[in-house]
Amino acid sequence: DAKIGAQHTMPIATNFKLFKYFSMSAGTSLTENWTYNTVRRFYDEETEQFLTEDLNGFDRFFTYNFNTSVGTTIYGTFPISDGEEPGLMAIRHVMTPRISYNINPAFEQYYQTVEVITADNQTAEDIQRLEYSRFEGSLFGAPNQRFSSSMAFELGNNIEAKVRSKDSTVTEPKKIKIFNNLNFASSYNFAAASLNFSPVRVTGGTTILNNKMSINFGAILDPYALDRNNRRIDKWNIDNGGSLFRMTSANINVGYTLSNEMFGGKDDAELEGNLREESVLSGGREDDLFGKPLDPGVNRINQQGRNNNNNEDSEFYNYSIPWRLTLRYALNYSNNTRENTISSHSLMFSGDVELSPNWSVGGNSGYDFVNQGFTLTQLRFSRKLLSWNMNFSWVPFGRYSRWDFFIGISSSLLSDLKYDKSKRPDQQL
Repeated sequence: DAKIGAQHTMPIATNFKLFKYFSMSAGTSLTENWTYNTVRRFYDEETEQFLTEDLNGFDRFFTYNFNTSVGTTIYGTFPISDGEEPGLMAIRHVMTPRISYNINPAFEQYYQTVEVITADNQTAEDIQRLEYSRFEGSLFGAPNQRFSSSMAFELGNNIEAKVRSKDSTVTEPKKIKIFNNLNFASSYNFAAASLNFSPVRVTGGTTILNNKMSINFGAILDPYALDRNNRRIDKWNIDNGGSLFRMTSANINVGYTLSNEMFGGKDDAELEGNLREESVLSGGREDDLFGKPLDPGVNRINQQGRNNNNNEDSEFYNYSIPWRLTLRYALNYSNNTRENTISSHSLMFSGDVELSPNWSVGGNSGYDFVNQGFTLTQLRFSRKLLSWNMNFSWVPFGRYSRWDFFIGISSSLLSDLKYDKSKRPDQQL
């Protein structure tokens, strides 16, 4: 009853320069499948049904595909000012267009049809047909039956600005990211009878507030129209009285991370800047080639404070407790069949606090504004016991309420020495 098979794959790929500025790659994949399990389908006149018979015996099929792509990188700088006055100097735009082509042949030679005549007049309506492949019961499945020939289009963008600082001592302009990435992608299926173009997928992201806040967004734009039954038809949306594209979905995610490091270390950074400035005025180097400038008196005091805080014999733990809090806002819009609704709208947060070098607690939760309820809420506790680890997680409420407790040896050699206990959520039909 075992399924036995072997698959041999030989990929062939190469890449080279084309006309000096284009990068081209091409490849093919040859696959040979061996199997000991095949099927035979036939029509049973007694039950008037198609039945399947499992066969054992060696059989094989061979498949292949081909792909190629060409792309380049385009750089552009748009000057705004001469750079002598503080403010926006220039905008730099980097584009990476790419076109790829993929072809997957249809291996119809591995398929066969069973026809059954259910009436004496033998009209087309009285003939039942079943098309199948004898490799449907194999370990790696049946070969591809549909011919696919598609070309994909991609365009990546990176946009940043150069800004001159108001501080006259700063000579280098500051780079500000406008878009870390702004990508457009679509494809055209040559083998399709209709609806050859796929929807345009737009994705992008940027960071603000000194790279502390990340913003990511996306949208799907469909060029085809809908009929009265909200089904896609082979007609441009603009020719159907609409806009050029029909936005079927969109999303935006905003995340912001807080930690104890954001509220500490300012005095040290300010001190280091002042010492570097004094070193440059005294004839020293600004690039720290021979080490960072130090103030012996202040450095000795700071080192003494660090030693006191990290003293293992101290009764109290270091006052600087490491912690981390992440806030995330997510909004999803859906308009596939003219529903024009906000499918999800939630505010989530997660955090961890290291109470001591061996104790840490954390949790995550959120609020769903659409369903008006809390999202999956979880509390976590962790304790290190020399060579042992203890973990406890608890989902206090909701349909997935549960708890898990684990204690075991840290070493992987003795990982079987453990105690693991959990309470699963109740089974629901």
